[in-house]
Amino acid sequence: MSYLLWPLAAVYGAVAGHRLRHKGLDAGVPVFCVGNYHVGGAGKTPTVLALVKLLRDLGETPVVLSRGYGGRLRGPVLVDPTRHRATDVGDEPLMLARTVPVAVARERTDGVALARSQGATVIVMDDGFQNPAIAKDASLIVIDAHRGLGNACVFPAGPLRAPLAPQIARTDALIVIGEGGAAVGVAATLTAQDKPVLTAHLRADDASVSSLRGKRVLAFAGIGDPARFFRTLRASGIDVVGERGFADHHPFTQGEIEALVAEAKIDALTLVTTEKDLARLHGAAALPPWAQAIVSFPVSLEFDSALKLRRFVSDRLFRARDKKFRRS
Repeated sequence: MSYLLWPLAAVYGAVAGHRLRHKGLDAGVPVFCVGNYHVGGAGKTPTVLALVKLLRDLGETPVVLSRGYGGRLRGPVLVDPTRHRATDVGDEPLMLARTVPVAVARERTDGVALARSQGATVIVMDDGFQNPAIAKDASLIVIDAHRGLGNACVFPAGPLRAPLAPQIARTDALIVIGEGGAAVGVAATLTAQDKPVLTAHLRADDASVSSLRGKRVLAFAGIGDPARFFRTLRASGIDVVGERGFADHHPFTQGEIEALVAEAKIDALTLVTTEKDLARLHGAAALPPWAQAIVSFPVSLEFDSALKLRRFVSDRLFRARDKKFRRS
């Protein structure tokens, strides 16, 4: 199938590669972009949250800028978790907004002014690595150590959003998440170019792990890589009896959730999902009655060398501000 789709992939790749060369808007403050080389999930959301925490520790005021995938609002709009729903602004922005201000704008350049109006000293772009509209001072690319890049072909022949070489050329740091050897080749290429490669792993919330220990679980997820969520549960010592995977950003219906709840009840299983999936089920304030039996399983990203990440971020902040000072 990949061979048959290669002509389309060649056209798509040529267009995407050409776009990468465009010069973007200077946001006026440092811009850190968290992205990946391919379609689907790789761990961007926990990486954004980890970066936000580090920036705050450094005395910065970060604001996240998102396209709001899956939401109906074009923006620019500041996400309000008490008022907005995932259908308004997207599941990831809604989840992130519980921790950090999030500006959603379908055209990302429109969101820069909104982010700065919130006192942003740094803008953290959630995705948008292949979008040249905004100039980036640091691009951190996330890759899953188990999944890697698949067949390394450009969409639709494979998962890549653009040819790999120009993407690597614009990468400032690579973050390899989890265990496995699927990212070894990419990591070696970045290392040969003297670009930092950081390793990290997903750490489950201790309270959630304790509450699920000894229970039998039916897990479901509609994220880019549901299998990673199931592996994380098992690695945390959770007894996962059943798995149900859905497409990324899947819009769960009441009927689907009621069917999962009924299935779990038959065998006295606890129904567990990701925070992002739960965000799609939330109304503006609380879960609807038909979804209240669901338990979320929060995870955070821990870097194997937090000092290495801190040095990289500090250096990029200094470079960005020095460059902007020289221009002024």
